[in-house]
Amino acid sequence: MLIIDDLALSIAGKRLLDGASAHLAAGARVGLVGRNGTGKTSLFRAICGDISAESGSIQIPPRWSIGRLAQEAPDGPENLVETVLKADVERSRLLAEAESARDPHRIAEIQTRLSDIGAHSAPARAAAILAGLGFSHVDQQRPCAEFSGGWRMRVALASVLFSQADLLLLDEPTNYLDLEGTLWLEDHLARYPRTLLVISHDRDLLDNAVDNILHLEHGKLSLYRGGYSSFARQRQERQVLDAKAAAKQELERKRLQAFVDRFRAKASKARQAQSRMKMLARLEPVSAALSDNVPRIEFPSPPRALSPPIIALDGVVAGYVPDAPVLRNVNLRIDPDDRIALLGANGNGKSTLAKLFAQRLSPLAGRVTCADKLGVGYFAQHQLDELKESQSVYQHIRALMPEAAEAKVRARAGAIGFSGTAADKEVGTLSGGEKARLLLGLSTLHAPHLVILDEPTNHLDIDARAALIETLNGFSGAAILVSHDRHLLEACADRLWLVAEGTVTPFDGDLDDYRRLVLSGAIEPKPELGAYKQTEANAGRAEQRRNAARVRAELAPLKRKISNAEQAMSRLNAEIARCDALLGNGLFARDPAQAAAVSKQRAAAATALAELEDEWLTDSAAYEAALP
Repeated sequence: MLIIDDLALSIAGKRLLDGASAHLAAGARVGLVGRNGTGKTSLFRAICGDISAESGSIQIPPRWSIGRLAQEAPDGPENLVETVLKADVERSRLLAEAESARDPHRIAEIQTRLSDIGAHSAPARAAAILAGLGFSHVDQQRPCAEFSGGWRMRVALASVLFSQADLLLLDEPTNYLDLEGTLWLEDHLARYPRTLLVISHDRDLLDNAVDNILHLEHGKLSLYRGGYSSFARQRQERQVLDAKAAAKQELERKRLQAFVDRFRAKASKARQAQSRMKMLARLEPVSAALSDNVPRIEFPSPPRALSPPIIALDGVVAGYVPDAPVLRNVNLRIDPDDRIALLGANGNGKSTLAKLFAQRLSPLAGRVTCADKLGVGYFAQHQLDELKESQSVYQHIRALMPEAAEAKVRARAGAIGFSGTAADKEVGTLSGGEKARLLLGLSTLHAPHLVILDEPTNHLDIDARAALIETLNGFSGAAILVSHDRHLLEACADRLWLVAEGTVTPFDGDLDDYRRLVLSGAIEPKPELGAYKQTEANAGRAEQRRNAARVRAELAPLKRKISNAEQAMSRLNAEIARCDALLGNGLFARDPAQAAAVSKQRAAAATALAELEDEWLTDSAAYEAALP
């Protein structure tokens, strides 16, 4: 059992854990969740002994081994299978000793132990893990040093999974995986035979691979039975009960205080007043759940609708070397309100296709037809490295809006989650999630008709991912998604395209169908799988996707009206604040005539704001009621 008892932990003067306690049973599979910056990774470091707690304790059975994903990717001349096999330190030590041992009794002990730990079947097990994470048999024989950093991190993940530690600690293990690798990992972790503690923002992994959720919030740890969906429901119920209890206690506190204030000085009631003062002191505060403000992610709506299709590909051949194209004979079209998810293992051409749509790659052959004045917003993870660390958020936005007024640039910064002084923070001081928000905002700054998001969720926590889903579902333009986050794809995508075997074909099944293909061993599906058999259930889901697209198109004018109203309300609030500042600065004494004029302006703005708010509430209710 892993016991965390009354743990207090601070980093750089910030208190992360304060009296945190939890007991994790041996063999439990636990998902550690919490907002970014709450201290999840620091808790892992404390469990491993990398940092010391200020008070409290962490107790781990003395014979337990701890497996943790390496911070640096492996890099050496050994092939991938050999690199993974090295993770089993006991096996390597026994094999080395077996070569030099001369004592028959010791040789027998070594061979017995090797048999007990499955040493001779270990290469096959290592190869199976590597295959599940996307490495072909040929790749497994290549030196580790030949792979890029992201692929070598997959090797590091394979190594820690292979070690089968008594306590396995995984911190965002899907960050370097594609959807196929994520689906395999989810299935593998669901069958992990020992104790697992995983930090993840992937809702599907937390629903299917773990049986407990450990929630870190406000420095405390709370353990919930079940997966993430069960945790979310239980937490919501607890918040409702806590809010009711806090409200009831506040009423009781006011009643007691009123009695004390009324009768404290009255001799006949002094004893009763003293009694109630003691009752007040004994009241244990019930803390209603604090509402964490999750900044919205906004994609501005395109200024005008385009006629379909907005992009059409006819016999396109794409790639980077004429003699070795990545994609051949691609025939596709994108309509103004499409929501398309690209499926397929890494290396099959998803990013190549995305660059083709983003007009960052020209076709080697064939024809790409784009609508006139088509605007495209493109987000890719590698662009995070292109942000200028020494410049502020404001400077990044100003560079793309050189002619805009100061207020407009500041307003745009606020719309993407950097209000007020937050816009002046240097990019180098931002967290990964904040950088991702900034890049999403920069990518969509000019209200594109098509947004292309290539792994947008890697640095976003669950609440931020929910905000992104809400934004995508309300966006009036088209969207193309490449993501390992299955929940995002299921919530947003209306169409699935399979990128495999050098081409792109529609996949008429759903993500459950695709998951079954991946787990059955079809990591790289054959082209004919693109024409997935149209069952009655699949036909129904396809009809649901078409209906969702139709509803979005019908609601687009109402959505734009709501957005325009929100902008107008923001301007009116600013006008009222300006008037209040003038009136509160002694204007009546200095210039009564001007003060009267400002008062009229404020009254007019307040009246207009009230009318606009009523209209906005009516339209918002109509919009939400019409959503499927």
